[in-house]
Amino acid sequence: MTDGNRRPIGSRNSRWAQALAARLAASRVTPNRISQASVGFAAAGFLAFWASAGAEGWPRAACLVLAALAMQLRLLCNLLDGMVAIEGGKTSPTGPFWNEAPDRAADILFLAGAGIAAGQPALGLAAAALAVTTAYLRELGRAEGFAPDFSGPMAKPHRMAALTAGALVAAVAAPGPVLTVTLWIILAGTAATLLRRSARLVAALRSR
Repeated sequence: MTDGNRRPIGSRNSRWAQALAARLAASRVTPNRISQASVGFAAAGFLAFWASAGAEGWPRAACLVLAALAMQLRLLCNLLDGMVAIEGGKTSPTGPFWNEAPDRAADILFLAGAGIAAGQPALGLAAAALAVTTAYLRELGRAEGFAPDFSGPMAKPHRMAALTAGALVAAVAAPGPVLTVTLWIILAGTAATLLRRSARLVAALRSR
């Protein structure tokens, strides 16, 4: 995967990220294992959201904080797998699969889990469906020979930032209303992203 095919992430150039990626590259850890770990964190986040739905007081707050932490660990895996593969020289033939498939599973687990925690499972699944569709459009454009479209306003990092913030606020406030509003924001933003990427892809196809 070349730099032109990678999501632009500012923290990729940070010293801590480069040092951690270099340490992982020097170990037996493979980029595919890091990608797989992101699904493990997503599953943990789903379980934390699910557990919060039946809890009260500090146990509920702890579950929501754990869900927020799991989201950030998922993003850390997303950052490091590419760095270990590219900068660390540990690419593999199956890398493209593990670079994409775990992300789709993670999106579904986090958003569906948030829907359960909010008492709005259908809303969580709707947000998850749109998230997967935006990724599909990006990969469709790549398959047609165009540069991948990572545009927002609600691309993966934005969704996870919004959901992390929503989970943390829900830990100290009314979780149902807070997470419901958060999911509606993600749903609306992801729908706008879907329309924007669709328009850009159609325009690119017409222009060639």
